[in-house]
Amino acid sequence: MAITLTESAAEHVKDYLGKRGSGIGLRLAVRTTGCSGMAYVLEFADEVAANDSVFEDRDVTVVVDQKSLVYLDGTELDFGKEGLNEGFKFKNPNVKDECGCGESFNV
Repeated sequence: MAITLTESAAEHVKDYLGKRGSGIGLRLAVRTTGCSGMAYVLEFADEVAANDSVFEDRDVTVVVDQKSLVYLDGTELDFGKEGLNEGFKFKNPNVKDECGCGESFNV
């Protein structure tokens, strides 16, 4: 089981953690919502809970709870800019379908 980051995503997370001044890394999760069933949740991680899995990639710590890991295993997190828009992109091999707006997915 693994969660990975592209160089662009890792640099973006490290930059934000530096500006924030605290935190151990990035917390990645899923929640039930949207027209396709699930949506990604990204937050700063300040601690690791007993039921969390911890991954290290490109000097960034990624924390994932056990419930979410089932849906996120193998995901690569990227960060990109397209015109005036920028944001994280998820390359999740578990996704079977996504909604038209790109905000939610199902497995």
